[in-house]
Amino acid sequence: MNYFELYELPIRFILDEHEVKRKFYQLSKQYHPDFYTLESEEKQAEILELSTLTNEAYQTLSDADKRMKYILSLKNILDEEGKAQIPQDFLMEMMDVNEALMELEFDFDENNFSQLKNTLREKENALYEIVQPTLENYQDGTTSEAELKKIKEYYYKKRYLLRIQENLNKFASS
Repeated sequence: MNYFELYELPIRFILDEHEVKRKFYQLSKQYHPDFYTLESEEKQAEILELSTLTNEAYQTLSDADKRMKYILSLKNILDEEGKAQIPQDFLMEMMDVNEALMELEFDFDENNFSQLKNTLREKENALYEIVQPTLENYQDGTTSEAELKKIKEYYYKKRYLLRIQENLNKFASS
C-alpha cells in the first residue's frame, strides 16, 4: 500500500495540506497502539506497523519536496542516487553561483551574501514557474512521460540549489 492509498488521496504533486493533516489525525487515532492492548500479538504488530506507516506517510505527504521524490519513485523515473543527469546549461549557469559561494568562503561580505541568497531564490522561483502548470495539472495515469521527465529535471535542479543554499546557510550560522 502506498502513502496515497493509505490516506485515500489521489496521487498529486500539489495536495490540500489541511486534508493531509486531517487524514493524519484520523489515521493516527484509528491505528493508535494504545487502543489495541487487549488484542492478539499479531493484531498489535499489524497496528504498530500501520501506525508507523501513517507517520512515515505524513512526513512524506506533508512536505512538497519529499512528496515529489516519492511520486517520482513510484513512477520509477528517478535515477540511481548520485547518477542524476542535470542539464549542462544549468550547470554552466551554476558555475557563477558556485564561484560567488567560494568567494564568500574566503572573504565574507554581508552584501554579497544577501545578493547570493536573492539570486538563489530568484533561480528557484524561475524554475518553479516553468514546471508549475505541470505540477498543478498532474493526473496520475494521464500525464505524459515527457511531463514526468520535466518534473524530474526540476526536482534535480531544485536539489542542486538546495545544496548550495545549505552551504550558504553555514555562513549565516558562523
